[in-house]
Amino acid sequence: MKNILLFLALFSLSTSVFSQNTGLGAKPLKGAKVYFDGSKKSLKKNWTYWNGPRLTAKLPIKWPIVPDPAGKGNALSSKDPNPDAAQGKYGSADIVTKDEFRDFRLHVEFMATEPGGNSGVYLQNRYEIQILDGDSTTHGMAAIINEHAAPYSAYNGRGKWNAYDIMFRAARFRDGELVEKPRVTVYFNGIKIHKNQPIQQVWGGPFSGLDGGNDGGKGITDTPGGLKLQAEGHNVLYRNIWIQKMDLKEANTNF
Repeated sequence: MKNILLFLALFSLSTSVFSQNTGLGAKPLKGAKVYFDGSKKSLKKNWTYWNGPRLTAKLPIKWPIVPDPAGKGNALSSKDPNPDAAQGKYGSADIVTKDEFRDFRLHVEFMATEPGGNSGVYLQNRYEIQILDGDSTTHGMAAIINEHAAPYSAYNGRGKWNAYDIMFRAARFRDGELVEKPRVTVYFNGIKIHKNQPIQQVWGGPFSGLDGGNDGGKGITDTPGGLKLQAEGHNVLYRNIWIQKMDLKEANTNF
């Protein structure tokens, strides 16, 4: 009897931490759209440079498509040849989906190929889920940037593929006034690391994304935004990016 109870307890714990269709190789859900499948065609069709105040890159997108170093197919490198990006000037050569979103479910896989590899996944082109090899702080790997750190133990490590699975609910407004903060749940390599966490603001100033220059990042507006990937002079690779648009009626992103 004790063994049965122990099994049930462990099973309950595992199902609360791990979720189906998360982690490396997760297949697109029904109704989801694949935004990068390793091909130049998907890059050109679905992405553009973010036209922010620091943009100096020019179309077509120059992010290299390279052979997957740890698997079949190709991957997308964030190492844009733009000189400003090479100097770490984020916003100078970031790419963003042409589609814009409010609520959504995202899957994205990435690899930091070098020590300190740095990029970022920007939800709604506002809220960064950090990619930063070697950093476990609130500015580090898998953090909701500057607000909530993530357990670094969930990271597969440099030179290996990692996956974010994210459910995001946009901020809500009534009569033009913010009434609910945006919320996010994040799985990192199949492990739930952020559960229905409210996000307080946009960080990084006007070069970081939408509303970054509004009231120090606190002036969030009621506008959709694309998924943005950051170019900061590092060779961070991406593959298997898909997004399913959602309509989350309640302030709950847990899945």
